[in-house]
Amino acid sequence: MKLSKIYDPREMNSYQFVAATGLVMTLVAHLIMLVINKTVHNFEALYICWAVFFSLGAVANFNSNPGDHDHHHHH
Repeated sequence: MKLSKIYDPREMNSYQFVAATGLVMTLVAHLIMLVINKTVHNFEALYICWAVFFSLGAVANFNSNPGDHDHHHHH
């Protein structure tokens, strides 16, 4: 199990990349809302959605065949 598939963007699949980007965007939006003192109902649910999305992407990534699209093999 390669943990670099979780934290290294080059090892992430598209699902993980989208989820990571979404998480960052959500965090930024949350900070902006704190600054302008605005609250959105159930906004925290977005974090859960992104986390689930990322987890599913990670599972798919770990289950993918390294020979398919992995150019740097670590055997």
